[in-house]
Amino acid sequence: MKALFVGLGSIGTRHLGNLMAVAKEKGISVEADALRSSTRALAPEVAALLAHQYVSFDQLGRYDIAFITNPTHLHAHTLAELAGRVDCFFIEKPIFEGTGYDLDQLGLGIGQKAYVAAPMRWCGTFLALKERMSSLAPYSVRVICSSYLPDWRPGVDYRTVYSAHKEMGGGVTIDLIHEWDYLVDLFGPPLEMYNFKGTYSHLEIDSDDLSVYIARYPSLLAEVHLDYFGRSYRRSIELFCHEGTVTADFGAGTLTLADGTVIHCEEPVNQRYLREMDYFLEYARRGKGESVNSPAMAQRVLGLTLGEE
Repeated sequence: MKALFVGLGSIGTRHLGNLMAVAKEKGISVEADALRSSTRALAPEVAALLAHQYVSFDQLGRYDIAFITNPTHLHAHTLAELAGRVDCFFIEKPIFEGTGYDLDQLGLGIGQKAYVAAPMRWCGTFLALKERMSSLAPYSVRVICSSYLPDWRPGVDYRTVYSAHKEMGGGVTIDLIHEWDYLVDLFGPPLEMYNFKGTYSHLEIDSDDLSVYIARYPSLLAEVHLDYFGRSYRRSIELFCHEGTVTADFGAGTLTLADGTVIHCEEPVNQRYLREMDYFLEYARRGKGESVNSPAMAQRVLGLTLGEE
């Protein structure tokens, strides 16, 4: 299997390592190339996983799979350049920085296999919650993702990364698209939604650092809070039901049921990415039709996140 990585930052490097690990476990031989925008030397352990490093699209051949893991605002150009040369795409979230792209023109129309990253759907706590959703009938749900942007990448000046810059696709509204992705997976798109967002903290960024939503579904209301400035990491969903409150705490790795029972789902963070990679490889090799998170669905969720629907 021939694989291409466009972008080898922290997330691209994670996916490269996981691809090799999962492929080895499955007995799949993988030859990986990288298309890079820099000639800076990679870490030896990363370079060792690559067959070739290229700097131009003209140098590339055809690939079974390609990972689009460069900055969000470059995704559309990258996909257009690779159209017709890749059997199955893995596109890092969010798919684009805006919704004004024609998927057909970018080669992502009917017949092109593609999956857009949705790692929260593969974490143990979310899987445990989803198993029990059929027995729950929440009146309302409350979602929060609060963390401190300068702590995201130790040793890296937060002001230099894409998250800090609106024109690069940064800002909590789309950077933390995971929350809307898993809400849509659980409940579908809302009937209507209101969103307020902006830059309110001391952080030296030009992207939004706070985004708050309220959404109406046929039988419940949802509240979503996203921020870049919370000093204590919080990531959870509370479901307020007739029997009591069910809380999935993704930071702690626990699911607390209405009767107080705590289900422990603690695991290394990379476990969700390994599950996701296992799914992607199976989809790339044997899957038919759309993936569980197609470009069309990812673009719709992006529209919701941006408050456009």
